[in-house]
Amino acid sequence: MGPLRAAAARGLRRGGGGGRGAAPAAREGTKGSAARGGRPAPPAALHLFGDPAEVEALRGSLLAWYDECKRDLPWRVLAVTEPDVNRRAYAVWVSEIMLQQTQVATVIDYYNRWMQKWPTLQALAEASLEEVNELWAGLGYYSRGKRLQEAARKVVSELAGQMPRTAEDLQKLLPGVGRYTAGAITSISYGQATGVVDGNVIRVLCRLRCIGADSSSPPVIDRLWAMANALVDRSRPGDFNQALMELGATVCTPKAPLCGECPVKQHCRARLRVEKELALASRKLLGKLPVVPDVEDCGLLAGLWEFPSVPLAPGLQQEQQREVLVDHLQAWAGQPVAAGSLRFIGEVVHVFSHIHQTYVVYSLSLDGDVTLDLASSPSRWVTEEEFRASAVSTAMKKVLRACERQRGEESGPAKGSKRKRGAKPGAAGSTRPGTQLSLRTFLRAPNPP
Repeated sequence: MGPLRAAAARGLRRGGGGGRGAAPAAREGTKGSAARGGRPAPPAALHLFGDPAEVEALRGSLLAWYDECKRDLPWRVLAVTEPDVNRRAYAVWVSEIMLQQTQVATVIDYYNRWMQKWPTLQALAEASLEEVNELWAGLGYYSRGKRLQEAARKVVSELAGQMPRTAEDLQKLLPGVGRYTAGAITSISYGQATGVVDGNVIRVLCRLRCIGADSSSPPVIDRLWAMANALVDRSRPGDFNQALMELGATVCTPKAPLCGECPVKQHCRARLRVEKELALASRKLLGKLPVVPDVEDCGLLAGLWEFPSVPLAPGLQQEQQREVLVDHLQAWAGQPVAAGSLRFIGEVVHVFSHIHQTYVVYSLSLDGDVTLDLASSPSRWVTEEEFRASAVSTAMKKVLRACERQRGEESGPAKGSKRKRGAKPGAAGSTRPGTQLSLRTFLRAPNPP
């Protein structure tokens, strides 16, 4: 496929921007790059907790709120009142396993009956699987109860009844204990200063730092774990982790969050962004909104890698888009680019939260090797594997799929086949039959002459 991917598929860069754009050449989102033979650069400071004073203030506010507003839950009582460390860890462990995929209100009754019947690891280890399943009936995902008992038997038979004392050992030694569960047990039961990341924590952290990247992608999850570990209060790690989860469950909810009741709203950059958007909306109503929004108002995914792109003013025709794009790509690639060499792929629409962004996608084939000037633009050529491993937004994946889809259509129909009436050649959303190429084929370097 040669260097078509120069602008459309293989060349990536890092940054943030705005406006209606042509991606690879233009977009409305952020920018990014992944490096061949190197790691992506660290995320922008916007998305980190870089001020120690802010971290201390956030910890204090969150813990004070938790002390006053936390829900009275039976496993929290045992975590505080149970003097035996093994029984305390067991009590937290049972609650965390039950709470997986199940609401708190449902779990409470099951938890109380479980702890009454099997108050210790030893008692659970002696139970039959039939008894465990009988008590578990109604909670769903029965493998959870089975793995819990298997792990309890292992602690009794192989570890002399002593629960592992670190998150690393819990994960390594006990079946069914993952990274989150291990962090919850050790921070709450042992006071180990380790963070936890679950759905509630992801939502809270992403809103606090205004992170709009795909929170299910491994690179983003790794960043969130690093953030949670840095943020956790060293003197009260268990309470802090529970406070963070409690905040997500009761205040910072998925829909209609109670921002006015949030104890850390002064540290929330998503809230600040909403306030700025409301101000922009007011300016628009008054006719004072600029044609191209300020980059700070559209850099939602700053710090991720993206294809070379530039914001475009609304209403530009294709020829005008090409002119803007040519100037940008010539500076980016360091060599002349002919407007006629840009191929229109189509438009890709992506929604970041409630923000709609349109990417006008063009592809460009570059002949020969192109050395990128890292001083002027932090860009890299990437392979397919590096693209997948990089912190790339969902929008950029859509852009790549649009290019791949058109390539498949162009190479698909047999000679003489008829195109569906009314379909436009090269349209990204065409339904014309064709052979779909894999990413590996699409990104493969050209064969040497």
